[in-house]
Amino acid sequence: MSFKRKCRSARSLILPLLGLVLLCAVALAQEDTSGRKVKSKVAPSYPEIARKMGLTGTVKLQLLIAPNGNVKETKVIGGHPILVTAAVDAVKKWKFETGSGDSTGNVEFRFDPNN
Repeated sequence: MSFKRKCRSARSLILPLLGLVLLCAVALAQEDTSGRKVKSKVAPSYPEIARKMGLTGTVKLQLLIAPNGNVKETKVIGGHPILVTAAVDAVKKWKFETGSGDSTGNVEFRFDPNN
């Protein structure tokens, strides 16, 4: 097999995998919610204006979770304002397991315009 053919073969395997990883990047969130498991998540949608600007970045939020499992409050720890809005809108729709009282946790979203 020629070198060019090997490169094409490797590229045909790697590119779909890379595409899948990039497709999932916005939906990925790192969580530390102090023992409260997430029952349902809503992934943030990548804002069209951010996509046009080629804006990438990470949004870090602190959550206050009510005893019924709803997100009661969000506090922005960091991130571009355009991306923050998308992250906050999504995380407010999350549902956590019920608990005996309020709890806090942190969530981090990574945004990439290639998704």
